[in-house]
Amino acid sequence: MPSPLSESLRRALQSLNQPQHGNTDPPKHSSTDLGQGADYIVGIGSAGGAKNRPEDDITTLREGSYEEQDEESDDEPTNTDVVMDVAPARPLASRFIDPPRAFEPQRVAEAPRPMISLPVSGRFRPPEPKTLEEAGLEPEFVQGLMVKYLLDHPGASGRTIAGALELHHPALSESFQELKDRKLVVHKGSAGVGDFRYDLSEEGRRMAQDLRKVSRYVGPAPVTFEQYKLSVHEQSISREVPRLSDLRRAFADLLVSDTMLHQLGPAITSGKGMFLFGPPGNGKTSLAERITRAFGTAVYLPHAILIEGMIVKVFDPMVHERIEEDEGRAAKDRADGRWVKCRRPTVVVGGELTMDSLEMDYNENTGICEAPIQVKANCGTLVIDDFGRQRIDPATLLNRWIVPLESRFDFQRMPDGRKIRIAFDPLLIFSTNLDPKDLCDEAFLRRIPYKVSVEDPDEGAFRALLHHQSSHMGMEPDEEVFDHLIYTYYHQTGRGFRYCHPRDLLLQVQNQCIFRETPLRLTHEAIDEAALLYFTLL
Repeated sequence: MPSPLSESLRRALQSLNQPQHGNTDPPKHSSTDLGQGADYIVGIGSAGGAKNRPEDDITTLREGSYEEQDEESDDEPTNTDVVMDVAPARPLASRFIDPPRAFEPQRVAEAPRPMISLPVSGRFRPPEPKTLEEAGLEPEFVQGLMVKYLLDHPGASGRTIAGALELHHPALSESFQELKDRKLVVHKGSAGVGDFRYDLSEEGRRMAQDLRKVSRYVGPAPVTFEQYKLSVHEQSISREVPRLSDLRRAFADLLVSDTMLHQLGPAITSGKGMFLFGPPGNGKTSLAERITRAFGTAVYLPHAILIEGMIVKVFDPMVHERIEEDEGRAAKDRADGRWVKCRRPTVVVGGELTMDSLEMDYNENTGICEAPIQVKANCGTLVIDDFGRQRIDPATLLNRWIVPLESRFDFQRMPDGRKIRIAFDPLLIFSTNLDPKDLCDEAFLRRIPYKVSVEDPDEGAFRALLHHQSSHMGMEPDEEVFDHLIYTYYHQTGRGFRYCHPRDLLLQVQNQCIFRETPLRLTHEAIDEAALLYFTLL
């Protein structure tokens, strides 16, 4: 049973909740409805009265397993928007006032909301919504963000609040008036033509404090789950078809052979993932990090998504590189500020990867969810670097991704126990020094159709790298010094060439010259000293 609300929370609910039209009481179930092996349908966005389809993100789950619902099922279509195995839906205002809590499994019917279609003309660019209805947000939810902002910024103008929420100022006019009519906010004076400065009343302050106990999120308003699903579909990396010229551009700062380009090309174009394997030091990580450049330059990612009242942060400045919008555009052509124009993401994770990194990260102190790494990598590339040396067993990690790789969607459990189906759209790249056959079984290898071996360079490629790196570092290439290096430290020792060796050795020569305040110059002595330090344990 839900815990009792405080008196102030009750007042907040009374202030925000609108009367619900129609019967929203959950239908009753018999004990057999919810017993062993019972089916629960979970997801977002089904249209009332329509057959469940894969694109509706509605999936039937049996206890302990994921099973996609048979499209030919004879089950009667329902008007269910979201049906959860743990928590029923609640009126929107109470969702962000009342903390997440456990419920008995039951079906809850809600009136389906129309999906807001974001027009795409050649590329995805969400226009600025002129109303809250166009934004797909309920006024009560937005009012909650507004009063929380005023709690931290008393006296803020309406335009300032709208800017913080990245919403069109006129779209909030009715919400400001409603908050004022309910005596939750008061005018503090004019803030220019058609605007006022606002402050919270005592009742509004109590309500904002209660809201903040549940979620401390204040910032750009979230986009709806339906809008996010559409954005991933329209910007999917699988819709791009890189050509050989695109790959040459992507790897322009590396020396990559035509043979390697022709091996990488089909793997990248497929969008299904690949293994990059081979000896260490041959640039697997460098290749993987640059593959995203072969695709379209920019995508729009949301600051946050609203999934049944829970805010999930997606945009991460540590991962996503923002591209500034053209400020010269006319007001009618402005993009929706709730979305961030970014370069296609490249997310690289190594030994720090854990299973928790693949799940929604709920912060109990803030009441905010952080999207997992694969969601942050959607429409881009997810690189698992040094695969096989993570803190988790490779088989466990691979088993976690068998279904997403095949179906292109992932199941996530929300903090209140609900399961959702969310797009899995990154190009997945496993970079490893180990043989893939030693890391995973045949079933998983089939799901990663491309295995590209990154081998040692031959002597010609190695010399070309020496020339390229020395010129890049401001040193005159010297063939005699290169001959000495190759004969003494490779031919005589039987050591294999590595793509990283020219850079690493010449960096040591450069550091010697800087330390000794001598001109940058290649000599036998400098190369011998660098090789002695570099190859001692190799």
